[in-house]
Amino acid sequence: MTVKSLDADVVIAGGGTVGMTLAAALGSADPDLRITVVDRGAVRGDERASAVSASAKRMLGAIGVWPRLESTAQPITEMIVTDSRSEDAVRPVFLTFGDDAGDDEPFAYMVPNGALRTAIEDAAESAGVITLRPDGVSGYSVADGHVEATLATGDALASSLLVAADGVRSKLRDLAGIRTVGWDYKQVGIVTTIAHTRQHNGRAEEHFLPPGPFAVLPLKGNRSSLVWTERADAADGLRHLDPEAMASEITRRIGNHLGTITVDGPVESYPLSLKLARDFVTPRFCLIGDAAHAIHPLAGQGLNLGFRDVAALAETLIDARRLGLDIGAVDVLERYQRWRRFDTTEMAAMTDGLNRLFSNDNAVVRLIRDVGLGLVDRVPFVKRALIGQAAGRGRGIPRLLTGEAL
Repeated sequence: MTVKSLDADVVIAGGGTVGMTLAAALGSADPDLRITVVDRGAVRGDERASAVSASAKRMLGAIGVWPRLESTAQPITEMIVTDSRSEDAVRPVFLTFGDDAGDDEPFAYMVPNGALRTAIEDAAESAGVITLRPDGVSGYSVADGHVEATLATGDALASSLLVAADGVRSKLRDLAGIRTVGWDYKQVGIVTTIAHTRQHNGRAEEHFLPPGPFAVLPLKGNRSSLVWTERADAADGLRHLDPEAMASEITRRIGNHLGTITVDGPVESYPLSLKLARDFVTPRFCLIGDAAHAIHPLAGQGLNLGFRDVAALAETLIDARRLGLDIGAVDVLERYQRWRRFDTTEMAAMTDGLNRLFSNDNAVVRLIRDVGLGLVDRVPFVKRALIGQAAGRGRGIPRLLTGEAL
């Protein structure tokens, strides 16, 4: 088959939320940068929602995405953490976050995935990004001064840099010879949307139950998104319950404070695991998003880690380009790797530790962790530090996460 040679500065393999956000960020910063996204076909009809941190919201604002989203976004103005059993009649609150978040802004927002994807794709198109669908990158080779990505159609794209945004099972990561470290949690995440007769008032809830955390996250109107962690051996029966039985199981876990609950969307599930890439970059190649890291969803930070990748990589590439450097050179890409490795490892360790600490019913462990949560709730500067982590604040963060354009 004849190979058609196409030129670009950056080829992004994977047109999901993170890959397309990188394209929009690069395109908005430098209209002369030639960006091509290769996507097997975007998932349509996604009725789930995602938590977007305050810093990610600022980045989305800086690249022209947030104004397209604002009307659909539900601010999270308060969060409570409980530790109990499913059958407990009372759910004692051990930790709360609210006005102590600081900065006069919510620390996160819940955004429907469909609206988020559409807004990002529109911004990328406005920035001149070329998207090839349906197609995929089946392989690549590095030559002097460029990388050639082989497409599933048999065509090829020659560029300075290939970015793998092809998900947790990244084939390109394997082709690059990048190893991973991680393990299976033997847990399943069950995701759905519920409607309820009482208002949530912007409050998010994290109920730590013996099988795993159960998050209730506010959406617009009297609706909430659920991220429900269950043991793998019990999840299959739960996710196939009829809507009434499912609503009853949900009420049993979160109580009656939201009134009558009905299931208001499809019930989806996926296995939970930890997977971290040992390297994020090789010559003319780098990983972003789930291709680089997959963590437990209990803190709602998986997508936000991907957004931080976008902010760091976009700044690295744009700064290098303005200095006349080769954006695919390893010494340029190492800056991105240094920027992201510690933050990713820290978040993975935190979520892994919390899951192990709370996903059990040992009475002694429960007493220790509940005393610890109570102490944190009474120490303002510790709470502010935890909120800052969730909101994506801190020193040395990429400019986009502060809302500053590149």
